[in-house]
Amino acid sequence: MQSLQDIDWSSLISGKEFYPSPVAWQDELLYFLFVDRFSDGREYGGFANISGTDNDGPTAARTTSLFRAEKHAWQANRESWFEAGQNWCGGTLAGLQDKLGYLQRLGITALWLSPVFKQVTGSHDYHGYGVQNFLEVDPHFGTRDDLKNLVAKAHAAGIRVILDIILNHSGDVFAYQGNYRYYYHRGEQWPVAGFRTHSQDHGTLPFAPLAMDLYPQASPDEAVWPLEFQSAEAWTRQGEIRNWDSFPEYLDGDFLSLKDIYHGSGTDNPATAWDILESIRCFRTAPALTHLAEVYKFWIGFADLDGFRIDTVKHMEPGAVRYFTNVIHEFAQSLGKENFYMIGEVTGGRPHAVNMVNTTGLDAALGINDIPDKLEFLAKGWRSPGNPDTAQEEGYFDLFRNSLLDNKHTHQWYSGHVVTLFDDHDQVGVKHKFRFCGQQQDSHQFLPPALAINLLTAGIPCLYYGTEQAFNGADKRTEEADYSDVFLRECMFGGSFGSFQSSGHHFFNEGQPIYGLIHALSSLRKNHISLRRGRQYLRQVSPTGTEGDFHFPQPIGEELRWVVAWSRIFAGREYLCAINTDATQALTVWVTVDHGINPPGAQMVCLLATDSSELGTTVEVEEKNGSAVRLTLPAAGVIVLH
Repeated sequence: MQSLQDIDWSSLISGKEFYPSPVAWQDELLYFLFVDRFSDGREYGGFANISGTDNDGPTAARTTSLFRAEKHAWQANRESWFEAGQNWCGGTLAGLQDKLGYLQRLGITALWLSPVFKQVTGSHDYHGYGVQNFLEVDPHFGTRDDLKNLVAKAHAAGIRVILDIILNHSGDVFAYQGNYRYYYHRGEQWPVAGFRTHSQDHGTLPFAPLAMDLYPQASPDEAVWPLEFQSAEAWTRQGEIRNWDSFPEYLDGDFLSLKDIYHGSGTDNPATAWDILESIRCFRTAPALTHLAEVYKFWIGFADLDGFRIDTVKHMEPGAVRYFTNVIHEFAQSLGKENFYMIGEVTGGRPHAVNMVNTTGLDAALGINDIPDKLEFLAKGWRSPGNPDTAQEEGYFDLFRNSLLDNKHTHQWYSGHVVTLFDDHDQVGVKHKFRFCGQQQDSHQFLPPALAINLLTAGIPCLYYGTEQAFNGADKRTEEADYSDVFLRECMFGGSFGSFQSSGHHFFNEGQPIYGLIHALSSLRKNHISLRRGRQYLRQVSPTGTEGDFHFPQPIGEELRWVVAWSRIFAGREYLCAINTDATQALTVWVTVDHGINPPGAQMVCLLATDSSELGTTVEVEEKNGSAVRLTLPAAGVIVLH
């Protein structure tokens, strides 16, 4: 298709039965992956298909064997391995479809895919954020029908699909005059040479709608598509952002070499720019924004998608976000998708993120207010979990407790409107980047506590691909800081850029202990609504159980090597979760529980424990600090009682 006018809406949606939305997204477990880095479909050994049949090999179609650390780790040439990580690696939509059984057994109920749209010809934009054709799938990934088939098979497996989309910008589809880099300067609009034919072109196509009789070669690999985006008025043309927090530069400038799309006019008064409601009132929609809405309506109707994750919301006018979410929600509801979910990448602190969700129609914010940092380093014993005795936001649990600051009557609001995660694919604002397991040699030991926090606390939990295999991506050389996000994006299928500096061996190992732990946590969460929707309370603990010796855990000398416990309470049922942030020794403590629900003499049963001998055992509630139970957690251990 060359134009939005080519979409036959009647044949696209008429008589089609669409997959329904979930009742509540906090019941889901999300999994983010880069399509290019996940699977090429040639793996064998270690995993089964959707029917549970092992994928044995090698065969003509399956030639990649399972990674074995003792044989394959650190064997790839460092320089060629790193170079490979900066380019396309070969993952496909068909390969991802081949791994739906692996994901289903892990406990995943919603896939969040990196953008699959066609990228600028000749670019290395394997990540998908440099779109050249908004109506086509990049051939590196497959075809539009491959996407449709993947979604259909995922739905058959009980897995929904959320697509990462881009509204703020396109790829580097045109060149400024002289093919120079221009930078934002007081809103000045810079001269454009023309649209590019490929990533290195100097802009040799007219910067205007292309007459196909004169430029027949320009479709579909050159310029930008659909045709509606070839108007000069579709672009702000104000050069690259340098001051990422300066208004209106962060709204109107190009995101590095990616070209900023003009959504419409908003307030031009810096004194009121912070006021989201005022910004929305002042906003006037431009044609390019309506075109983007049509583009993404098409993808919902075509592929039966279940949600969008919207990239770089900070760099968009709030009025543009509100317009888009309203149009998309209305369209999705017309298809029977009553709870089509839109997750915004909203930076700028928790109050701002909450305000954006409340006012623009976004359904959730992604990792607001340094959630990834507080979650990761609480599990590693370097952060406070929070302190309900103070009004300060000292730690992870405080982010959800102080709901009154956000004009919320209960912190349960966060369960359905905040996506929680720790590993991340770009780690915005961090110079020296690393996956959870890549920070230092013993980091992998703390994965069980981190996963327990992620899956058993308030919010919609999201896992980053490879975490279940303890991937250790890390920027080991500070002089390569400009490319450090490469290390976070290893290939699950091995290829030339496998994790642990390996190549040629895949990581779909269903026998990996962390994979098994996630399966257990996700199953527990699925079977007990309190662990998905319950109110959340950080609990006091004591080493002795004596009166006056119960306290909320706090770091000593900037380290917390202790037990952190919390309760999830829903409809009169309490679930007690606890982790040990000491990876060197087991700890025995008394933990406070709800006196009304679990009075002295009540019994609590162990539902999950990293020490398997504890499963099914009971513990009696005793009269200490109201009500308390005595727990023993192994080093870096996890336990859940009910």
